[in-house]
Amino acid sequence: MLLRILIFSVLALMVYFGVRRIWKDWTQKFDSDAKEEKRLRQERDLAERKRPDVIDLKRGDDGTFRPNGGKSDKRD
Repeated sequence: MLLRILIFSVLALMVYFGVRRIWKDWTQKFDSDAKEEKRLRQERDLAERKRPDVIDLKRGDDGTFRPNGGKSDKRD
């Protein structure tokens, strides 16, 4: 009876640590993929900002985005 409990305990610990290892490996992989995606997105955004047809919008005091942040840019 003691041998049976010992065997089940060892098997349960092996399963627990195996599942824990798989979970850890997967989360590290997904975290690294997310970090790489964020880096690529940032590089793409920086490259797009350098294009001549892209304008910078500044938020005005009223919360509206306008080019160069001036209120004179309002459309009538």
